[in-house]
Amino acid sequence: MTHVGPGASGSRDEVTGTRLAVLAAIEEVTASMNDSGDVLSRLAAQPSAFGGRGLTGVFTRYLDHGVDQSRWLRGALSGATTLTDVASAVDDADMEQGLLRMTGPRLQAALFGSLLLTTWADFLQLGDAVLRQCPTCGSEKLFADLHRVQGLMKPALAELASLDPERVEAAATAMPELMGTLTREFATISAEARSAMQVGAKVVAAAQLLELVAMVSTLKMSLPRLPPAAPATVGVGFVMSSGGVMTGSRLVVSAEWVEMMRRLVQAGVLSVPVVSAAIRIQGGQVLMAQAHQDLPKGVRDALGDSPEVRGMHVTGKAGAGMAEAPKHHVLPKEHREWFEQRGFTGAMDIDQFCVKLEKSHHEAIHGGGNWKLGRLWPGEWNQTIMRILREAEVELGQRLTRNQVLDIVGQRMKLNDIPLTFTKGRSR
Repeated sequence: MTHVGPGASGSRDEVTGTRLAVLAAIEEVTASMNDSGDVLSRLAAQPSAFGGRGLTGVFTRYLDHGVDQSRWLRGALSGATTLTDVASAVDDADMEQGLLRMTGPRLQAALFGSLLLTTWADFLQLGDAVLRQCPTCGSEKLFADLHRVQGLMKPALAELASLDPERVEAAATAMPELMGTLTREFATISAEARSAMQVGAKVVAAAQLLELVAMVSTLKMSLPRLPPAAPATVGVGFVMSSGGVMTGSRLVVSAEWVEMMRRLVQAGVLSVPVVSAAIRIQGGQVLMAQAHQDLPKGVRDALGDSPEVRGMHVTGKAGAGMAEAPKHHVLPKEHREWFEQRGFTGAMDIDQFCVKLEKSHHEAIHGGGNWKLGRLWPGEWNQTIMRILREAEVELGQRLTRNQVLDIVGQRMKLNDIPLTFTKGRSR
């Protein structure tokens, strides 16, 4: 890779590589969600065991919770797919790269949301096994346990579902700690069930349950399927501890996955802290012992220890130690209806097309600090962009398409030194 960071212009080949990496990431998350959906469907279709024990009655709300999470996850993936399709159709390579970066928050939210969905499916499978195989285990206690676990996940799910870039990144980087807590909860519930089974002379059933839940499947996440890829080793070794938590630091991932992450990081679609969080979860608790925002050395080596990788950390106003930079709507808000008539709705709403600018730069393109006076200046951004777009429609003799608008706006942004790095702004 020769691309040097999210603000740089890339060649058409590099942009195409980024688009393919985004599509591959969407496919990985979709496969993980489909697996979780199959588990939820199977659990919902199972008849109750003798005595009416199973995920029925009051427990169905927990199955419904999984289905509810699937809806917003699929919406996030649908939005990422729409952006990728639009990106592939624009002519300007920099605008295409900018649109692909817009998939980042949705990909991050879907990646970690699907991880929590898979975790929830694990807990439901454990609960189903306990209800069916352990008559001495109280249904009330299991109901309370699942309610507690749901409460632990709820704040993170709410942050991810917001699709706000800063909230999603904060939730993603906090996920290793949450996953450690959930893994311990899982181990505690399964240990209590085994103990109750053994007391009730259910030794065989206890052994079967132990085999079923020996390792939380989400610790595998939706990372690569090894064959036929040549594996790349990150770290030195991990094992399952007696407490049910992964320890050690060896992680084997496929060369395709490493290349996908490298492209997404260097193109600015995913941030290094987010990739680092995913690796910590995959590799286990030992990686969490390293500095919270630093990428583990083995992962850094695999992604490419370049200046842009070393320099990418969580920013935002807290990390930078200053007030948040103004967000500039490149598609003027006062003309929202005009843009909606040309296809800027849903995932392509004009509120998605904001860029962070220095305060002085933002004031300059709007004609100074007084926006009312600034509107009187013919070179003011909103007036200029709308004049150019309307003149283009007159020349064309028909309405511009959404992609034509993006190409024109992208060219104008480059003339005004406005970076094509979009972020979500305040909605109406």
